[in-house]
This record gives sequence, structure tokens and C-alpha cells, in this order.
Amino acid sequence: MTAAGTPRDGLYRRLRRELATTHLPTGPVVPAVVTEADLDGLPDVARRYLEFMHVLGRPRRWSFRARFEGRFQLRGRWMPAIAWQYNTSPKIARVFVMRLRFARVLPMVGVDSYLGGTGEMRGKLLGIVPVAHGEGDEFDAGELVTWLNDAVVLAPSFLLDDAIGWAGVDAESFDLTLTDAGRTVSARVFVDERGAPTDFSTNDRYANLPGGLIRARWTTPIAGWTSFNGQPMPSSAQAIWHLSDGPMPYAEGRFVPGSVAYDLPPGG
Repeated sequence: MTAAGTPRDGLYRRLRRELATTHLPTGPVVPAVVTEADLDGLPDVARRYLEFMHVLGRPRRWSFRARFEGRFQLRGRWMPAIAWQYNTSPKIARVFVMRLRFARVLPMVGVDSYLGGTGEMRGKLLGIVPVAHGEGDEFDAGELVTWLNDAVVLAPSFLLDDAIGWAGVDAESFDLTLTDAGRTVSARVFVDERGAPTDFSTNDRYANLPGGLIRARWTTPIAGWTSFNGQPMPSSAQAIWHLSDGPMPYAEGRFVPGSVAYDLPPGG
């Protein structure tokens, strides 16, 4: 895949079709630049994180698009996975479209979204046969805190907003709260001596297990950091459920550097 080769990607076209019905904003006319004043009052550990992410002196991002490549565990089996997503900040929203291949042959397309304060998950085998669907309070909270996780690793200037609360914990971690549509979620971010995020932990997500939804700690440890066009990016990461019988990794991979683009309208 080339960085600009998205029109040949059927999954990317699916993302565009999903976005066509969302009526999301097309962004500010003139994006503001992040200044020292925007960081006033933040804990030192949070400032170190924002400095590592090269936020100061750059325009506030209001949207991003990214492609994920890796693998996903479903029903005890690891399967190749690719995904495209689009997130916005002026109106908190997230649309994530993923394709898995059962036995490396049969495709299943899943769509996770957070739109208008509502979270939803849909899955269809062969793009036709419904095999999964979820909505309700648990999905509202889960999708909202996932938006927060995305912002930490790919769009930190999303976090410089009145909807976000910051609190220092120690020299290596800080807490974030996010309020939207009357709902508040929280997470803890861990960083190294540079300010580079090493993990994200929250109790506001629900594992969809055979016995039903279970609230469980969810973490996304980051193996390391690289840079693309001057923008720090995670080199690879995991998603892990921490259950009563031990941790269960269920996703791992990376965001493709050439696919990440900022400040695009929903159809861009």
C-alpha cells in the first residue's frame, strides 16, 4: 500500500461510506496553534508527555485518519486484521472499520463507532451475514474511552479541551478524565523518562466474553516509538483484557505511518 493509495482499498471505501451518513463537522476555518498558555496548570509529567509528542507550536489537530495492520484474537484464534479509522475532536466521534479473515479465507467486517454520544459495534461475515451487534451503556462508555486512548497515542492536542481533566499521579503517570454527552470515563497514562507513553489503563471498558459483557481493566502497552514526518508514532502496541484468570491479549499490531493524516474532513 502506498501512503496515497487509499482509493484502491475496499475497506477504506467502506469507511468513507460509514462517514457519509455521520454529518460530522468539516473542521475549524483556521486551526489554533498550541502555546505555552494551553499547558498552564498541567502536571509536570503531563507537560513532559506533550513535549515528547511535539504539540507545542503546532496547530491543534481536529481530526485524523489512520490504517492499522496486525492480528486479532476471536474465539481463541488469532487472525490477520486490517482497519481504517477516523476520529474528530470538535465533535467527539470515532468510526473504526476492521476486516478479519477466518481461517485466512472468510472475511468478517466489523464497525465500531462513537457518534452523538452513542457507542455501537456491528459485525458481518462476508459483509452480509450479521454475526455480532452491541449497543447500550457499556458500549457508550467503551467507545468513548477508546477515543481517549486514540487521542493519547495519535492526536494529543485533542486533549487540550475543557472536556478533558488532567491529574498528576507520580513522575511516570497521570490520569485523564473525559466527559461527553453526560458521561465521564477515565484512564491512567504511563510514560517513560522522555514522556513517551508506555501504557494506557482504564476500567471503563467491557470485555465481550461467551458469558456476556464483563467490566474489566483494559490496557494498551506500547512496545516503542518511532517518528514519521516529525510526528512521534507508536512502533507497535497491544490491547489486553485483564480478567480474573489472568491477562488476555486480543489485538496487536501497528498504525501504518504513511496512512496517518490529520485535519481531513470526513470525506477527505
